[in-house]
Amino acid sequence: MATYVIRRIFQMVPVLLIVTFIVFIIFRVIPGDQLMFILGSNPDPETVKIVSNHLGLDKPLVTQYFIWITNIMHGDFGTSYIKNTPVLDLIIDKLPATLQLAMFSMILGTIIGIPAGIICGLKHNSWIDIFIRTFSFLGFSIPRYWLAILIVIFFSLNLNLIPPAGYVPFTENFLKNLHYSILPTITLALPIASEQMRFLRSSMLDVIRQDYIRTAKAKGLSEFYITNKHALKNAVIPFLTIFGLQLGFLLGGAVVVEQITAWPGIGWLTLQSINLRDYSVVQGVVLFSAFAFLTINLLVDILYTLLDPRIRYQ
Repeated sequence: MATYVIRRIFQMVPVLLIVTFIVFIIFRVIPGDQLMFILGSNPDPETVKIVSNHLGLDKPLVTQYFIWITNIMHGDFGTSYIKNTPVLDLIIDKLPATLQLAMFSMILGTIIGIPAGIICGLKHNSWIDIFIRTFSFLGFSIPRYWLAILIVIFFSLNLNLIPPAGYVPFTENFLKNLHYSILPTITLALPIASEQMRFLRSSMLDVIRQDYIRTAKAKGLSEFYITNKHALKNAVIPFLTIFGLQLGFLLGGAVVVEQITAWPGIGWLTLQSINLRDYSVVQGVVLFSAFAFLTINLLVDILYTLLDPRIRYQ
């Protein structure tokens, strides 16, 4: 196992390099002058030259890229051109809000998705299966931004039950923090629950058709015991894959939802930086998101071996 983990860590390096290179090139070729956002629409040519030299923008793209990668290896992710703040400090500052939203959304989505998936798998093609699947299709197909707007209109404007947008750190006021987190949490949790339900339902249908399940039924074991001891334990193993992907997506920042609900997380920081052509911040966020995805996938693979002794990595 230790050899496998070390090998996977080394495999992460070229993936991260490819991701950084692609993002670096994309944000250098898209329309828009970065210096215009820093200096204004009619800057003095001499000032442009000085600032360009200071930021290294007058160097060839390949040179800029290698300078950036070298600085990252020394723990320097660059400095925000707009806020004049280290990129790593900005990410760390926004990370607690994103972690909270990711944790709340995954918990709520899992609480809804797993029981629904189990019920649909056990009651295949029954009225309750059709009913739950219908709502899961709606939750999965409705765009998150539209779902957020619908929740705002219904629960905030019409019923006045939850605030439409805003954020209060939980260290300042825990109850207000929970109150403001309801809208983005529900918006993200419903699609998560829908996807988990569909995946777990499919996995349960595969498991309950296996010979050992029929043998357990022939022995007279209760359906509750068979489901919890045999079926669910094996059905949840492939389910971990989709769970890890969802968590990685949330840690990268839910850009649209955070923007609509004014939730100052990683996604909100990303969109603000893109609009201002703050390339250093965008590159740092993308690198963080890619690292989070790869790390979670590695943890999921390790968790496989704990849940299924048949799986061994060399």
